[in-house]
Amino acid sequence: MSNTRYKLHWVTAIIEVLKTLKEMILPLIILFFANGFKDMSSGKWYLDYLTFIIFGVVIIMFFTTGIIKWKRFVYWFEDDELRIEYGLFVKKKRYIPFDRIQSLDYTEGILHRPLKLVKVKVETAGNTSALKSEAELTAITKEAASRIEAEMAASKRRKTAVSIDEGELMEVIQEEVEPLSKPIFTMSKKDLLILATTSGGIGLILSGALIFLLQFSEFIPFEKMYRELAGFVKYGVFIVVIAVTLGFLVVWALSVAMTFLSYYNFSVTLDKQDLVITKGLIEKKRATVPLNRVQSVRIIENPFRQLFGYATVAIDNAGGGLGEGAKIHLFPLVKKADIYGPLQELFPELLLEEPTCKLPARGKRYFYRIDFLWMLPAIGALTYFFFPYGLLSLLIIPIFVLFGLWQHRSGAYAISGNQLTLRFRGFSLQTAYLMKKRIQSMEMKQNYFHKRKSVATLSARIKSGATMFNAQVRHMEESEAEQILTWYEPSVKEESRGI
Repeated sequence: MSNTRYKLHWVTAIIEVLKTLKEMILPLIILFFANGFKDMSSGKWYLDYLTFIIFGVVIIMFFTTGIIKWKRFVYWFEDDELRIEYGLFVKKKRYIPFDRIQSLDYTEGILHRPLKLVKVKVETAGNTSALKSEAELTAITKEAASRIEAEMAASKRRKTAVSIDEGELMEVIQEEVEPLSKPIFTMSKKDLLILATTSGGIGLILSGALIFLLQFSEFIPFEKMYRELAGFVKYGVFIVVIAVTLGFLVVWALSVAMTFLSYYNFSVTLDKQDLVITKGLIEKKRATVPLNRVQSVRIIENPFRQLFGYATVAIDNAGGGLGEGAKIHLFPLVKKADIYGPLQELFPELLLEEPTCKLPARGKRYFYRIDFLWMLPAIGALTYFFFPYGLLSLLIIPIFVLFGLWQHRSGAYAISGNQLTLRFRGFSLQTAYLMKKRIQSMEMKQNYFHKRKSVATLSARIKSGATMFNAQVRHMEESEAEQILTWYEPSVKEESRGI
């Protein structure tokens, strides 16, 4: 195995500078606006321009740091390991055995694509963080990325050596026909447009705008804006409604554009025992998810999309991928009738049927009782202070009751061999297919009122990156919750086999 040292592409320095600027953008803006336009009358030029001098020094430091990171970062292959060395004052080395590497995830950003470069994230079996990979090569050529894959493949071939004649090793060379990648799912342009127009990205944009306003509230002339708005309102309610509507349309259009660019050309391919997911137009991403790290399969049905027969399929991964954390959208939007064929091909051990055990009628009240009690003080205050218009808040009561009954009607569960299927609803309906060996823990919860009605809440937790995903069916039959707990307890045969 060659131990030639390889360096990252020079564009790494620019990317590192931009990354640092992005992280420091708020402090830099505050520094600039806080002192940048003050009265310059101290008589000493270096005091008058102190802010700009500090600003310039910081920018120069960023560029210097980016160049140093690029110059000091090297990687090579030795002893069936990917070895990395980086750092200036504190030199760090990281050795990653090839047999621990689960996947290499590729990203092609705006600066990568013109130069035919990729960013490589190395995911290992021991890495549980959904936000940070085991190692990252910021910018290398596609040929260099292929070289890493080739070294990994060569290492695996060397691992096929078997012991003979009292420990003497002989490499077993087998002519294997490499299976071709098999396409599983490709999102059509029509489905992509539906996904973009019905996504929840508008909330992300509004929350980002709110954070910006909070950060720079002292620099924003709210009083002047209020006077302008008060004058604008005089033109009439109709004009104000049109302006607000246009504002929301602009935000919605931005949300549609963001989702469209993010999921453009979305496809899922099966490569041996790995799922390869690619997506993106401006920033192209490719993530590899080993099938043996998939912890659960979920079918998620948004009420609006459900009206048109669409659903989302998500998997919980014991690791990261595509920057989405441990929950990965396997099929972001697909006709529900077209889900089961591809899923059965990927996960033949799953029984993809709707759960048939419904929730008891005596558990209905618990779905809305707590929400109802919480809202009573708010309704009373609104009625008292804003009478008679505050009486309209009473409409909240039937809304909560109907929503609770909807959740009760949606809940269901079933056991089939070593599989537990749970269906539950927050706002969207979720059906989770969980294999017994993937469930980390299970819990049954009851309070005094539940015991009186013989109902209980059952929770099953599975690994989802560095956190846990909690599949929960509330207010189910107590005896059946206990039966599921008994099913989950390891049998004597399983304990003897170490399962």
